[in-house]
Amino acid sequence: MLAAERGAAVNTLDAYHRDLDDLAEFLTLRGTDALGADTRAIRGWMARQAALGMAARTQARRLSCIRQFYLFLFAEGLRPDDPTANVDFPRLGRPLPKCLTEAEVITLLDAARALGGEDGILMTALLETLYATGLRVSELVSLPAAAVARDPSVLIVRGKGGKERMVPLSDPARIALLAWRSVRDAAQPRTKPSRWLFPSHGVSGHLSRSGFAKMLNRIAFKTEIDPARVSPHVLRHSFASHLLAGGADLRSLQRMLGHADIATTEIYTHILDERQVQLVRQHHPLAGPKKPE
Repeated sequence: MLAAERGAAVNTLDAYHRDLDDLAEFLTLRGTDALGADTRAIRGWMARQAALGMAARTQARRLSCIRQFYLFLFAEGLRPDDPTANVDFPRLGRPLPKCLTEAEVITLLDAARALGGEDGILMTALLETLYATGLRVSELVSLPAAAVARDPSVLIVRGKGGKERMVPLSDPARIALLAWRSVRDAAQPRTKPSRWLFPSHGVSGHLSRSGFAKMLNRIAFKTEIDPARVSPHVLRHSFASHLLAGGADLRSLQRMLGHADIATTEIYTHILDERQVQLVRQHHPLAGPKKPE
């Protein structure tokens, strides 16, 4: 149902498989199964996750998966009720997205260009495009070669649920992509070229998310930036927060990021609020004694 009716991505389906397998294993130990589980059993499964130290956000995601599963069983007439209906979600804080400063992003881009050769051109194209568009890493690595068949001013991206959106390209990102396209085309076999912009020999045929993350990690090691602070998703957050700080409106940012709900986009306003608070604390004459440097 998730694949056929909702167009769920492969990664989403894999996550659901893992969550449902974990629940099935737990219920088997209690001498029951998904069709026979009651609210008490579901609460027991949630309690075990908390006891194992699982993050509240992960617990909430897993409960959301299980709730959708039981709603499906109910809708199909396979169960007369939903045993998750009275199971409360764990309380979640609202952590702010982690971001790099504009100077740190420039440092990463400089390090990518310094690689030189094909690796430098590839990494520059990936970084420039990610920071210019805020694409999800899965959207970036799976871009088709046709996306830059001509000199593009925008990218047409297929996001979650198969929804398409147009994202404008900056000049540096456009130039970097065209440079990579030349290198890629020269290396492709004429008889059967890859359909992907960033091809690889993996199962998917294109660069994997983990492969790009490892490449990015190696770039961070060449700078003074802590590699633990650098990831593709952090660069997506950096794009959003820097754009908002530059005066972009929330609706435009929502469309570029591909958020279904603007409430998801509004989290970036909290980053700006926190920065303003810090600015006042550090520089206002009546904000209290300054910390010694």
